[in-house]
Amino acid sequence: MSTKYKATTTEDAYFITITTMGWVDIFTRLNQKQIIIQALHYCQDQKGLEIYGYCIMHSHIHLLCKATNGFILSDVMRDFKKYTSKKIIQAIIEEPESRREWILDYFKKACQHLKQEQQYKVWQNGYHAEHIYSNKFIRQKMDCIHNNPVNEKIVTMPEDYYFSSARNYAALENELEVILLDLF
Repeated sequence: MSTKYKATTTEDAYFITITTMGWVDIFTRLNQKQIIIQALHYCQDQKGLEIYGYCIMHSHIHLLCKATNGFILSDVMRDFKKYTSKKIIQAIIEEPESRREWILDYFKKACQHLKQEQQYKVWQNGYHAEHIYSNKFIRQKMDCIHNNPVNEKIVTMPEDYYFSSARNYAALENELEVILLDLF
């Protein structure tokens, strides 16, 4: 198995992108974003995940993070994706969702080719981890993370997007604590 775009070391920081199957925009709903925030909180508290930057977009999540305290980032991401998959499907089934049948059908078809028994596949394989190797790279990736909602014309200023660490760096109310980096 290729190690490209995988977090194979411990205590190193990575820029990670996690994407839904078919880029389905399930994070347009507040309840779905809350599932991600709660799972990230848990990973911070229980799995040694340090988060320096994040953004929850409609179909993907960006993280600048690392695993600490003996945890391996690939294991943390595997567990995060497994847990959030179940919770996302549960929320689609139990809570108001106008596209319920379409989304469930799409995620069901996404796992038909898999060898292991699985009812729904929410996330694409992997988590596209890019090893952080310089301060310039960190600044570049943090700009990418924070400007993603601006580039998508969701907001005009990065700190206006509520589900992004741009709010943390601007000292505004936020949903998820991050470790602030000196980006200058």
